Amino acid sequence: MSNAIVSIKDVVKEYNLGKVVVPALRGVSLDVREGDFISIAGPSGSGKTTLLNLIGCVDTATRGQVLVAGQDTKDLTDKQLTNLRLHTLGFIFQSFNLVSVLNVFQNVEFPLLLQGKANTKERRDRVIHMLEQVGLATHEKHRPNELSGGQRQRVAVARALVTKPKIVLADEPTANLDSVTGQNIIDLMRELNKKDGTTFIFSTHDPKVMSHASSVVSLADGKIVQGNTHAHQPAHGNEARA
Repeated sequence: MSNAIVSIKDVVKEYNLGKVVVPALRGVSLDVREGDFISIAGPSGSGKTTLLNLIGCVDTATRGQVLVAGQDTKDLTDKQLTNLRLHTLGFIFQSFNLVSVLNVFQNVEFPLLLQGKANTKERRDRVIHMLEQVGLATHEKHRPNELSGGQRQRVAVARALVTKPKIVLADEPTANLDSVTGQNIIDLMRELNKKDGTTFIFSTHDPKVMSHASSVVSLADGKIVQGNTHAHQPAHGNEARA
């Protein structure tokens, strides 16, 4: 599909544990269009995190093709993969992955420093804007250990979005949150998806979270068992095809 921002074709991922080969993905094909808000659903061990790691260029497929923003990830050098992660992708982890010695502002600013493009004023303006978006403008001097789980996750969302990535990958973004806070995080992601057209691909095993996706791709034992299940009309008339 020519307008797919992520295209996965017959992807197999195997891990070698001693002499045992453990298949994590068994021939997965999936197209995601720009502006989609897609849930990868399935029980623990179904391959959700593996699939996100392949899209996020933090792992490579054993066989098959992974195209991200038109680039075949297996053809890229380490430097090119780093650039793709830094300039095209944003990550939200269930464990937040904030840097404990940095305050909220510094945590969100960190990817901009790695990019090395924006000057001090541009970085400050963009970080403050993102903190306002996630409702944490008054907490910029707080350290992560001074925040609630929901606040830390909102910092992680701001950090993922501050570089204006085309694609945001979220691995169980509500797993460590109570249901109300988790709902707020999903609402925030949905709002940013609609407003900016950012593509969101998130994994979950929470039916309430799945219900907000424009489409749900269900995994079981490393295979897609159900694709293109629409919970809502997609934000931009787009859909995932699996």
